[in-house]
Amino acid sequence: MQGRRDGQRADADTDTPRTQCCIASASTGGAGRTAAMGGDASTIEGAPLLGGRQASHEHDTPPVRTAGDAARMVWDESKRLWGIGLPIAVGMLSMYAISSITQMFIGHLGNLPLAAASIGLSVFSTFALGFLLGMGSALETLCGQAFGAGQVAMLGVYLQRSWLILVAACVIMTPLFVFAEPLLLLLGQDADVAREAARFSIYIIPSIYAMAINFGASKFLQAQSKVTVPAYIGFGALLINVLLNYLFVYVLGWGLPGAAAAYDVAHWVIALGQMAYIIGWCKDGWRGWSAAAFRDIWAFVRLSFESAVMLCLEIWYMSTITVLTGDLEDAQIAVDSLGICMNINGWEGMIFIGLNAAISVRVSNELGSGRPRAAWNAVMVVVGEALLIGIVCMALILIFRDSFSIIFTSDATLQRAVAKIAGLLGLTMVLNSVQPVVSGVAVGGGWQGLVAYINLGCYYIFGLPLGYLLGYKFNFGVGGIWSGMLCGVTLQTIILLVVIWRRDWKSEAAQASSRVQKWGGKGTDEVKPLLQ
Repeated sequence: MQGRRDGQRADADTDTPRTQCCIASASTGGAGRTAAMGGDASTIEGAPLLGGRQASHEHDTPPVRTAGDAARMVWDESKRLWGIGLPIAVGMLSMYAISSITQMFIGHLGNLPLAAASIGLSVFSTFALGFLLGMGSALETLCGQAFGAGQVAMLGVYLQRSWLILVAACVIMTPLFVFAEPLLLLLGQDADVAREAARFSIYIIPSIYAMAINFGASKFLQAQSKVTVPAYIGFGALLINVLLNYLFVYVLGWGLPGAAAAYDVAHWVIALGQMAYIIGWCKDGWRGWSAAAFRDIWAFVRLSFESAVMLCLEIWYMSTITVLTGDLEDAQIAVDSLGICMNINGWEGMIFIGLNAAISVRVSNELGSGRPRAAWNAVMVVVGEALLIGIVCMALILIFRDSFSIIFTSDATLQRAVAKIAGLLGLTMVLNSVQPVVSGVAVGGGWQGLVAYINLGCYYIFGLPLGYLLGYKFNFGVGGIWSGMLCGVTLQTIILLVVIWRRDWKSEAAQASSRVQKWGGKGTDEVKPLLQ
């Protein structure tokens, strides 16, 4: 054993060009530059476990020994995280605002159209969003770790594989939108709400195909820390959405179909804009359409499916609240009040989706380049900062609990209903600040399968039945359903934090190197365009 360790140290100390690149990259400190570092299994010898053991290899981040070291580490890591996460959050906020603004325009048409749009966007669109975003998040693991290992040419191949899988998933999901009305009636929704929601769901089918392009493209760009241009594209699409909503809903009087059309157009602006940026300006990672995209596709499908199950169990879980409230007394007010709260929660959630993506990039890049201590430092910083933001958001909701719903509705009864459950919204914001971040760590490490099992147990075996009991059997209504389901989120977050704390990060770095080789197909030498 001693001889094996000595051999590993000798390998790590060999002054190869790759090692020199690693050391030079480490000294620059930038998120994108850090991601370019290489490394193999030998370079992770001596990296710390979570308990903070000493490390001996040169290009991992130095250990934190003093308060000054800790302050510098937090500052440097915060710059890296927010340098990646803030533009992503702007882009995600813009995309979410497209949904939110659509609801705002529809809300002033009446309570029934608002309920229909809430169901269509929070159930069916979220169903598609969860599945597609989950399938696309496999790219966060593979592209991030490949980029960290220096296999940049494989990124375009991974993206093309992902697009093939995501478009196929859209085809499979389309019947759910077409036959939305009988499904909603089967789930106990009010007949009028189900009819209007089904009509709206059919109108927004084009948007799910745009999401397939968008989510794959965004993960490809995020892995390389190319996040500024997508943020501008998202903001531009938001402005177009506002103008089209005003034109279609108010000027032309198209009502619900007009709002859906504006929603579809905005999503396609994002998808086509990102595709044009990748093909035209990302030549390192994109080397043309390649036949290599069709090789080793089933291994990619497996990781994509694990990612989708993990994320869908999270996203669909909160969406089921809207479905469960549909059978309560005065269902329209219950659905509308919950829809407004979920909308506000979604705005905050976009910030943490940005941090989720940022920590996935940081962890996958650092593990791919053989820097386990740097990955662990990123985890500690992002969890602490996310929790602080969540507490601030909760305080704002509690301060303005009686007034924030005015932007969605002028109905006084509905405003009072929202104020009654604002406390639960504030608590949800705190939990949802940490939960997406720890899930992002899991994606960066490639632990999607494990997290899927944790989500299944915490959400659907514990939280969902508890919410049903509190809401219906104990007659606590919307508040009871929501409280029970929050217990599931709390349990899941605690378990994931324990998993992260106990993880052997040296082993994770070695597995990242193995994963890059396994799913890299036959290597970058055969990444040739179909058309020369």
